[in-house]
Amino acid sequence: MMVGDPSMWADRFRSIDTRFLQCVVAVWTRCVAILPVQPDEDTITINLVDILSKDPNARRLFHYLEYQHEPFGHTEDGIAYSKGKIDMAVLLDQERERYLAYECKRLNVIHNGKKSSLATPYVTEGLSRFVTEQYAENLPVGCMLGYVLDGEVNDAHSKVHAAIVSRKSEIALSAGPTQDNEIGEVRRFFSCHVRSSNGHEIEVRHALLPFPKKSSEKAKVVAQAGSPPSAK
Repeated sequence: MMVGDPSMWADRFRSIDTRFLQCVVAVWTRCVAILPVQPDEDTITINLVDILSKDPNARRLFHYLEYQHEPFGHTEDGIAYSKGKIDMAVLLDQERERYLAYECKRLNVIHNGKKSSLATPYVTEGLSRFVTEQYAENLPVGCMLGYVLDGEVNDAHSKVHAAIVSRKSEIALSAGPTQDNEIGEVRRFFSCHVRSSNGHEIEVRHALLPFPKKSSEKAKVVAQAGSPPSAK
């Protein structure tokens, strides 16, 4: 539940997003070092949440950092039901419906020497959930976090940007994608979308986080005999 001026909450969410990503960058090398080669999305996110939850700088930002946060919807009769599980959510206080959501997707996965950008599922299975209010219902800001497995963040950005623009009608794109300040090697931008349920706009903030080059090159070798890439 949001109380007060929505624009003030949006400013607060933007500020938290910037500071949270700074903490992610600070622990990212340590996180990648303990991950297997070609990690799936859940393994990456679980370990990132685990490290951030123990980091004193990150802990100053949130009441709780939750993996697989499950927001509730309500029927007309007031019966609560699950709306699905958000990969990662920054809870500001004990109000479980007031959070900054991070939906996480892998990008640029290598299999048998060929790259699969996975930019389309990034949009259709991630970004779209903010537009439909499956995630971040009644909230002015949501976030996407792209794990760029081959480290080629510029290429990933180009593919995701194109996927957003090509589906602008189905995701009700009203503005952007617009570039934002980078944090380290993290490429950032944001897009705005109109929700059909109420006509309100949501700002979705995107951050593309590259795996270190050394780790990416090792993944390319192992991927020669790996399993096919999936949207996870």
